[in-house]
Amino acid sequence: MRLLRSSALQKQTGCHVLRGPASLHMCCRTAFPMPHTFQQESLPSYLGMALRWLYTLSVALVWGCVVSSSSSHTTVAPPQDLQITDPGLLGSLDIEWKPPPNVQTFSECTVKYRFEYRNAGDRDWKVIFTRKLKFRVGFDLSRTAEVKVQTLLEGRCTDDVEVQSDWIYATFQVPLQGKLESEVQNFHCVYHDWEYLKCTWQPGLLAPRGVHYGLYYWYEGLGHAVQCDDYIQDHDINIGCILQNLSQAEYKDLSICVNGSAAATLLRPLYVTLRLHNLAKPSPPKQLVVSMSASEELHVAWGPPGGETPPQCLEYEVQLAEDLEEAKAAWASVSTQMETALTISRANQSRISCVRVRGRTNIFCADQGFWSEWTQECFSGMEPKVPSISFTSFIKPVWDQVPMAAMSICWCPALELGSWFSYNVNLLQHSHSYSFASPVHLAGEPQNINASAPAPFPAAQGQL
Repeated sequence: MRLLRSSALQKQTGCHVLRGPASLHMCCRTAFPMPHTFQQESLPSYLGMALRWLYTLSVALVWGCVVSSSSSHTTVAPPQDLQITDPGLLGSLDIEWKPPPNVQTFSECTVKYRFEYRNAGDRDWKVIFTRKLKFRVGFDLSRTAEVKVQTLLEGRCTDDVEVQSDWIYATFQVPLQGKLESEVQNFHCVYHDWEYLKCTWQPGLLAPRGVHYGLYYWYEGLGHAVQCDDYIQDHDINIGCILQNLSQAEYKDLSICVNGSAAATLLRPLYVTLRLHNLAKPSPPKQLVVSMSASEELHVAWGPPGGETPPQCLEYEVQLAEDLEEAKAAWASVSTQMETALTISRANQSRISCVRVRGRTNIFCADQGFWSEWTQECFSGMEPKVPSISFTSFIKPVWDQVPMAAMSICWCPALELGSWFSYNVNLLQHSHSYSFASPVHLAGEPQNINASAPAPFPAAQGQL
């Protein structure tokens, strides 16, 4: 079969070939053989269905364009009169704005605001979505405070598409006094055991002799800023402060200012905003116990630290060391977990000589935190051994009046062997032999065993 040009096709078949959209209405006799029913009925029917489908699609596209165009033309104005005021709370500033002027016309939509703030020089903005018109947030007043707000509109009036306004901006800066080098340096705070906050600092580089420093703090719930009443001093200069009873400030902004005064010299104050849970440092874990089971697995168990640290807020790191007395001995971390026990297989601890554990606040309670000091337990060798026994025999001065001499024997078991052992005690000088049996328990308190021996014999000391 060969293709024919349109002119040739028209001559041979009488078919008028139309170009463009009208070609869909081509009415002619085909040059190719077709069944009679298809030529007369099927072709017009299929063409009609195609035309109806194209018409429906066109209407849908046009309607979508109209709807999209109408929602895209819905606009909302930004908030008005954005203001920042300082209530004198050491960096906690009040930010307030008014609704956009045309907000009443959007009765079928929800009006919200996107509020963002930061200090000048920070890379990231802190974001709050709210329907409120006023917020109090913390800033470092030694740097410029920056805020911005925009209106968010969504609902039936926007066909459930969020419409955003332009931003409005505002800044705030307290008048700074003194030179930057007069500000205290190396300011550092730790929240010990969730019980007390200890902050320390060093005098500024340009601070004169005889300078006096004061720390003031505030958090939501206090009516005004409060001064520290427990200072740490060095040569009569305040270089730190201990704050107690801060449980009400947990998970809130704690605003702190360290100010200084000196004769005829202006000193720049230091402003900081803290979160106590991110400064928590627990005490070391308690009651670290290391033992080996009959299957030669090393068991390590410990208890949570004391203080007010919530146990569910702790995670622990476990480290092992080999040949700790050697210069090249190194600690290797084997686990970071929330549980207070760990089992290590024989393959991983054949030469282990020390185990240590420390804790800190986990990610479920804080963004960060300080590790505690280590709790460490060392031992020699990992093979099950009979614990050594030291003893001292005591007799009374008059031997002939005492038929038996009491002998006190003490040992501190360290292995869980779960069986009984017999010991032979050979007394010095007299070579008397005495036997007794005693169970060996899991590592714990020292065990005292009393045995008896015929008298007389001199006091003797020895070790098995």
